[in-house]
Amino acid sequence: MPQEKIAISIGGSILVPDNDDMSFIKQLASTLLELVPNYKFLVVCGGGKIARYYITIGRSLGADESSLDELGIEVTRLNARLLITALGEKAYYKPAESLDEARLALNSNPIVVMGGTHPGHTTDAVAAMGAERIKATRLINATSVDGVYTEDPKVNPNATKIEKMTYKELLDKVLYSRMEAGSSFVFDPLGAKLIGRSKIPTAVVHGRDMQQLANAIKGLPFKGTIIS
Repeated sequence: MPQEKIAISIGGSILVPDNDDMSFIKQLASTLLELVPNYKFLVVCGGGKIARYYITIGRSLGADESSLDELGIEVTRLNARLLITALGEKAYYKPAESLDEARLALNSNPIVVMGGTHPGHTTDAVAAMGAERIKATRLINATSVDGVYTEDPKVNPNATKIEKMTYKELLDKVLYSRMEAGSSFVFDPLGAKLIGRSKIPTAVVHGRDMQQLANAIKGLPFKGTIIS
């Protein structure tokens, strides 16, 4: 039986939040490796607060948005290298720098990890494009909240989680999100458009809940939001 291909977007705030990072990266690697016999993974790592730190400093020094994006991309690739180190020989030896490289590398490696690719493209968008390119069965957005909410639950604790959404409902929700280097939201407009046009079932799940992440990867019921 051929291995299913799964694309995963791991938020930088999940991967490297400065809170027991090494333990989590080991757990994430272990979870992916346990699933490798049945799945192939394209994992796209975000930059998180380290990227936002560099972007903030760069902006104060007068860098343009495209140059700030390049700073962020470099950080996402550093984060990808950390995960590759934890995954060991099952992973492609370095962060893929393009979707074509990722697609080709996945032919001979069960796991390919990458960061950003081009200025103006968030890692959510890269993961969505990657899901299209590898013909992924599902896209998993592993983020710092356990789903899509009516409002930002970190700002409004009374916000309601949306357990099921259509692609159009997601796009309508994020369409007017502010897009600049270092932006952070549960899904970005370009990524939402891409999953909508390709009809890729997408799960939004808390990235540090390994059981829910594994369930989402397997297509089992999970605590989060399913977009279809």
